[in-house]
Amino acid sequence: MLTIDQLKDAKVEDLERFADLIRKRIIEVVSQNGGHLASNLGVVELTLALYKVFDPRQDVIVWDTSHQCYTHKLLTYRWNEFSTLRKFGGISGFNTTKESPLDRFGAGHAGTAVAAALGIEKGLNLLGQKKNVVVVLGDGALTNGETLESLNQLKSLNSKLKIVLNDNGMSISQNVGALSEAFAKLRTSQAYLTFKNLVKKALSISSLGKNLEEELKRLRESLKQFIQGVDFFEALGLKHIGPVDGHDLRLLVGIFERIRDYDYPVVVHVVTQKGRGYKPAEENCVFFHSSPKFDPESGEPVLKEGWLSYSEVFGETLLRLAQTDEKLFAITAAMPDGTGLRKFSESLPDRFVDLGITEQSCVTFAAGLASVGMRPVVAIYSTFLQRAYDQIVHDVALQDLNVIFAVDRAGLVGEDGPTHHGVFDIALFRTVPNSKIFAPRSLQDLVNVLRSVVEMNVNGTVAIRYPKQTEAGIFEELWNQSKLIDPFQWEIIKEGKDVAVLAVGTMVQNVLSANLNATVVHVRCVKPLDEKTLLRIAETHESIVTVEEGVINGGFGESVLNFLNDRGLVKKVLLMGIEDDFVPHGSREELLKLQKLDPESIRDRVVLFLRKEVGTYGDQVGMRRS
Repeated sequence: MLTIDQLKDAKVEDLERFADLIRKRIIEVVSQNGGHLASNLGVVELTLALYKVFDPRQDVIVWDTSHQCYTHKLLTYRWNEFSTLRKFGGISGFNTTKESPLDRFGAGHAGTAVAAALGIEKGLNLLGQKKNVVVVLGDGALTNGETLESLNQLKSLNSKLKIVLNDNGMSISQNVGALSEAFAKLRTSQAYLTFKNLVKKALSISSLGKNLEEELKRLRESLKQFIQGVDFFEALGLKHIGPVDGHDLRLLVGIFERIRDYDYPVVVHVVTQKGRGYKPAEENCVFFHSSPKFDPESGEPVLKEGWLSYSEVFGETLLRLAQTDEKLFAITAAMPDGTGLRKFSESLPDRFVDLGITEQSCVTFAAGLASVGMRPVVAIYSTFLQRAYDQIVHDVALQDLNVIFAVDRAGLVGEDGPTHHGVFDIALFRTVPNSKIFAPRSLQDLVNVLRSVVEMNVNGTVAIRYPKQTEAGIFEELWNQSKLIDPFQWEIIKEGKDVAVLAVGTMVQNVLSANLNATVVHVRCVKPLDEKTLLRIAETHESIVTVEEGVINGGFGESVLNFLNDRGLVKKVLLMGIEDDFVPHGSREELLKLQKLDPESIRDRVVLFLRKEVGTYGDQVGMRRS
């Protein structure tokens, strides 16, 4: 077992050996559990050098996003527990303060670290505690608005932050925007290559600090001519060092030792290779950013043949529709692959943009498009769309603009855990006046809903939510069998008696599998309610159960209760959904069971509910055995 205790007196040769051990451990575990492989393989040397110089038990090290935290976890006394990575009851794939006091600040979304570190630094100063506060920031997160806002505050707050800018040219997919282009130019410039050699030379001299400082000063002006992006660091009051080789341990240790006692803020620009040391991840770092289980020898993923994800089907459907509708325009936030839009971007590049990790800008950009008559479709994961709530309200809904939100990863996403579960989108969109929320229950239903919303010109703020899930299917068959439907109308799948279960989207299958002798309704449209169908259900059933893969507070079930109460229809109603707590990580099946949304739990809860309300009634009606 390797820990930070072994780093202080370690020589560079020891650190190189440790790096090999860590990479083997990461590949071994991630191949079995899935996880963020490429980014973690890229920061092994960076983390070892950083933790040799800055002790995380004494100093504060904040990892932005923290999906690159595996080496950190291994070194901070979790080597043995690492085999439980992302497993239910095991350690998280992200930093979380609930897991270790050395996970100084929890994360999962990009761009939070600089702001958090500024707050930590200010608090420690007020408490009279002198500590170094270090931020490890990815170049993808540098384009995020919260990061830029926080960098702008460094000087006015008299900060002494040490910021390590981990530049691998990627966030999840290829980075976009002027800053990323500027960094790419700098990474490949002759000045950078010269810089590397000069710093190595400086480090080889005994009077390390003086020589390194002189070489850095001598190169500053030559570096500036290659990149305007570097200038803004100094304009913000930060000293800038680099770029430097993020895999050269001797170089990194020397630089970190030099900046340790700086009494002013500094950015160390470190260039790393995503997937370093594992050829399949080096060659396909996008796939191995967040990979499923794979064969560690070949790098081939362990996937079900003939299965499609909802994201793939969404992307293919949108492309087919856009080929005949020239007003459709696709937008994503650093997720062209994850949202299924890669093929769209290649086929219709003039009607696609990836704006990077800028969810707020994506939504307002879409509003601008809509204001001139285009029909933008914003594809963002549910958890990340939370960041743009104000723009949805202020820029889209308030102006009655026509924007479709493809809310990917809605519901419980599994092993990525509480920072990534998409359980708040129903509650958020329900609060937006005149919004429409659709929840298809299958791949075929997703094709039908998206096609109907587009071709029938469903206007306003439109959200279509679908899960991180795969199903057996062939897209051509799904497309050929697709049809226009009334997306606002609920579907009565099965007629029962006395109790009706209103299931939102993909919860339909779990309700059907519960084998209840009940009326089962597919709530395809969460908002507005299908009042005609709901009134019919209320008139013919004594009890109503709602089931949704979202939070109960503010969710679909509450809208049903409000509807019945407003009309004086006193009914026995049971609401099922995500309870008032954050859901941990684990497989989707394990988490559904934890939240009592699996078929067996749904059956047991309905039977118990009926028994409590009507004596032995549940024995007669609650469960139908096959």
